[in-house]
Amino acid sequence: MKAIQVKEYVKSPSDLLVTTLPTPTPSPTQYLLAIHATATNFFDLLQIRGKYQHQPPLPWISGSEFSGTVLSVPASLPHPQFSIGDRVFGASQGGYATHICCAEERLRPVPKGWGFLDAAGLMVTAPTSYAALVTRAGVKKGDFVLVHAAAGGVGLAAVQIAKAFGATVIATAGSARKLEVAKSYGADYGVDYNAAGWEAEVKKLTPKGKGVDIVFDPVGMVEKSLRCTAWNGRIVVVGFAAGAIEKVAMNRVLLKNVSLVGLHWGMYATEEPERFEEVWRALIGLMQEGKFRGTVYTDREFVGLESVADALGMLGRRETWGKVVVRVPQEEGGSKL
Repeated sequence: MKAIQVKEYVKSPSDLLVTTLPTPTPSPTQYLLAIHATATNFFDLLQIRGKYQHQPPLPWISGSEFSGTVLSVPASLPHPQFSIGDRVFGASQGGYATHICCAEERLRPVPKGWGFLDAAGLMVTAPTSYAALVTRAGVKKGDFVLVHAAAGGVGLAAVQIAKAFGATVIATAGSARKLEVAKSYGADYGVDYNAAGWEAEVKKLTPKGKGVDIVFDPVGMVEKSLRCTAWNGRIVVVGFAAGAIEKVAMNRVLLKNVSLVGLHWGMYATEEPERFEEVWRALIGLMQEGKFRGTVYTDREFVGLESVADALGMLGRRETWGKVVVRVPQEEGGSKL
């Protein structure tokens, strides 16, 4: 198989190389998959530099999100959920490859009507945004929701989910193009968060200037967002894409009666597995109702593992929107599905 193997940490994604390795042999509890599309994530950039909280022992294959077809099923499972030829998507270490071995709990069936490209970017972003807005913030009809970095992967997912629940969405982003994308996914208003005084502009868009009911923050903008959050507002901390861990004046949280909560979606499978399935059932329902669609970046096409370096580079420079997904052609003799 072909794969991007990290033998030593690199300074830049441009240092990544595609190599040929033996196709992996699955354990008795694993499926063997042919990967047809693989999605990029900010944490991939951290991991290849040795700066992520989860670092596998060297050497390892980079990437984590993918979609593809089942080539073999686990020998030890009497009733495997998937069969040979099934289309699946998932998340597991080693996504930047043509093949991967993966346990059943890390896979889901590709939704009806979805292609490999859109499905490859689902596993992390969609449930993160749903759990943040619905499970943690209790979004409801009539809420005004501020979505930061609304043109990103979790941002576009959040925009769609908030709209599906009847909320009014104010999207922030750093360029006119990204605000245009956010509106194309349903955002009602767009605000450039690089502009001075953007918080006042957000407040003006809410009824009687009271501020927003919910802030969805994958960036690290709690301090500034408190200026435009309503009484009894809810702020959900989803990530720190800006690169710094915020220090927040907690007296302002108290004075506005604000609920400040975090969302660590990756731990739900361990801590609340029943919630994990509940979220996915709800998401599939939104997809079937036409209220949630794929968020793949389409301004440029990335084909082949050799293009992963460019895709990660553009992602790191904030030059993209949505989910940056790479199409992975199968090797001669591999799966053609």
